[in-house]
Amino acid sequence: MTALSPLQKFLLKECLDSAVTKRSAFKKFYSKRAKAPSAEDQQNAITKSLERLIDRGYMTGFGRRTPKMWFIESVRLTPAGKRAGRSLLGKQQRIPF
Repeated sequence: MTALSPLQKFLLKECLDSAVTKRSAFKKFYSKRAKAPSAEDQQNAITKSLERLIDRGYMTGFGRRTPKMWFIESVRLTPAGKRAGRSLLGKQQRIPF
């Protein structure tokens, strides 16, 4: 398994419980942060993380296609993503001090 960012780990763990996860569920990641970035930066970071997880084969994205870009509205884990998410549950979390 390749190295994953804390946001990507959170996304994989959030998707483990349900078949299809809406994008709005991922905003909880920043609610725990003391210095949360702006709403636009949060959306951009979530979008990039989702796209990278889709490229790695951990997720399948569902959304709308415009002539210039995709708008990811929900995602589903692939079997490889489920394995990666379950392996994250067994590892000890890093405590931020």
